[in-house]
Amino acid sequence: MPAPPQLQQALSTALLELGLDPNEPKVRLSRPATSGHGDWSSNAALVCAKRLGVPPREVANQIASKVEALQPAHLKSVEVAGAGFVNFYLFDSWLHEELQQILVQGEEGYARTDLSKGERVQIEFVSANPTGPLHVGNGWWGAYGDSLARIMERCGFDVTREYYVNDTGGQIRRLGESLLKRKAGQQVGEDGYQGSYVAELAAQYRGPDDTMEAGRWAAGRILENIRSTLSRLNIVFDEWFSQASIEESGAVQETIDLLDKRGLVYEEDGAIWLRSAALGDSRDRVLIKSNGDPTYLAGDIAYHRNKFLIRGFDRVIDVFGADHHGQVPSLLAGVQALGVDPGRLEIRLGQMVSLAEGKMSKRQGNFVSLDSLIDDLGPDAVRLLSLMSSIDQATTLDLDLVRKQSMENPVYYIQYAHARISSIQRFAQAMGVERVSLDKVDLSLLTEEAELRLIRVLIKLPEVVIEACSDREPHKVTTWVRELAGTFHSFYHDLRVVGGDVPAEITQARLWLVEGVRIGLFIGLHLLGVSAPSSM
Repeated sequence: MPAPPQLQQALSTALLELGLDPNEPKVRLSRPATSGHGDWSSNAALVCAKRLGVPPREVANQIASKVEALQPAHLKSVEVAGAGFVNFYLFDSWLHEELQQILVQGEEGYARTDLSKGERVQIEFVSANPTGPLHVGNGWWGAYGDSLARIMERCGFDVTREYYVNDTGGQIRRLGESLLKRKAGQQVGEDGYQGSYVAELAAQYRGPDDTMEAGRWAAGRILENIRSTLSRLNIVFDEWFSQASIEESGAVQETIDLLDKRGLVYEEDGAIWLRSAALGDSRDRVLIKSNGDPTYLAGDIAYHRNKFLIRGFDRVIDVFGADHHGQVPSLLAGVQALGVDPGRLEIRLGQMVSLAEGKMSKRQGNFVSLDSLIDDLGPDAVRLLSLMSSIDQATTLDLDLVRKQSMENPVYYIQYAHARISSIQRFAQAMGVERVSLDKVDLSLLTEEAELRLIRVLIKLPEVVIEACSDREPHKVTTWVRELAGTFHSFYHDLRVVGGDVPAEITQARLWLVEGVRIGLFIGLHLLGVSAPSSM
């Protein structure tokens, strides 16, 4: 949320009168990190003092005097603090005006901006091999990719969600071998897939005894299961892109030919190498093995050539597991080798997720499936839990806490706030109280600290969304939603909205305040892909 335009204009005018540039990039008018330092604060004196050749506090005093003389709307007082910060204190009328704007903009307009500059963005996430059901380890960051897409869309980006289907290569062959051995009543080796799902697929398979044929058939069935699991989490992909389509279309060789023309490949020991060390990697990498098989990197570069040079995405965000850390420099070098600015490729690594049940392995069949976790906790809880913290932090799940239907449960805590809003609206209707139109309500009657605190949290949402988008950190929206829910619960306990001895005009103002909270919660929960229940 930007500062009130009248205050911004007054600060700009003051700086111009002092012979300073109000558009200096380092000059900020922002909310102080510490409460008690005003509603807004500027570092203009600290940035510009050297140019005037006087101490920052002296410049700050001059700025403060000129802003006070201009008397912008809502300004209560100005204070110079510290080494030369200028702190602005505003009357509550500023908050009432901001609430009015939130209510006018509503769910569709509030906290919506355009940061995109027309960019088309592709976000590739999950992309787990279709060799077994999604489990907590490989599906946990699905909500991250989907929520990031939602946030970027709200900030004006044209976003495509993509799942890269690894439907070829050794793991598909190994899956086929495991299925055929199960079908023949044989033991599956340690390097095979041993889960019960393989036995179930083997009982259904009617095709030839060809490992690749059997593997692809099984992968297709598993992929249907993966689609279903993700759908339960409200995750829908725009594209399911086949790795086999890259390898079988000649795209890998076309890509290597392109790199060869750029003088970036060479042959040694019967293999084809990429000169990746010259592009920031730790060493050169093999693209085609001496036996003629392409490496995973060759296919990945061909895939990213398709993303950037064929489909024309302006930016690509890949969400990988932490085990892909070593592949990042090679992939960035490969993209640069294609002639694409590597800054257009962002790679986010999701750290490990642990449960009390222990380690998870798809091949050994002792994983905790994502479906079973959804059955246990519900889709909203699974999504919200995965969005509680930054993707680059390891996560340990306390499932017992989440199973509790109490205020200790962070998921329950947030959704219960929205349910309470609905209960207030139902109670008002039962009492025969109708919310009148906004233009007939006096929002200036909202003077209680619990009311003003709610508005102060509400108006943070636009900047939270912008920051979450720019930093690629959806958990910042989760943090804000938790703060808003907590502030609303305090308001709910401290003040009545309808009934008792609450005057009718204050009831109307509070009903609209509650509606503002509902709008904020609805937007926040939507960005997280979580439902906003009317009852709990």
